[in-house]
Amino acid sequence: MGKRPLDILNNTLGKPVIIKLKGERIFRGTLEGYDIHMNLVLDNAKELSDSENEKTLGTVVIRGDNVVYISP
Repeated sequence: MGKRPLDILNNTLGKPVIIKLKGERIFRGTLEGYDIHMNLVLDNAKELSDSENEKTLGTVVIRGDNVVYISP
């Protein structure tokens, strides 16, 4: 098991993650892929909001320069 960020992402493929973006947007879904720029592909993605409502989105691509954190 590696300690580099992309090694951790690789170990998280196919598992649920929570991703926070700039602008306070938060997404939850299954990490299906990523690249060296940390562009991410989420399956079964949902956007979470403060009012505890979830907006179901399906498969989404998230641009890596918007990512604040990824929590496995």
